[in-house]
Amino acid sequence: MKRLYRSAKHKILGGVCGGVAEYLNADPVFVRLLWILFTMIYGIGAFFYLLAWVLIERNPRHKW
Repeated sequence: MKRLYRSAKHKILGGVCGGVAEYLNADPVFVRLLWILFTMIYGIGAFFYLLAWVLIERNPRHKW
């Protein structure tokens, strides 16, 4: 079963975008660009990033 975790391998700030990219088998840069675009258009992306940072667990298989 697949679970969503924050990534330590693809981490820049909190590992949220890297974790989403690992979950979707996508490039982390693509996910970050979409997140930035969402933030610029709707202005609420930063809030959702912080919320995800708090709610999504760290990946226990990665060294933090």
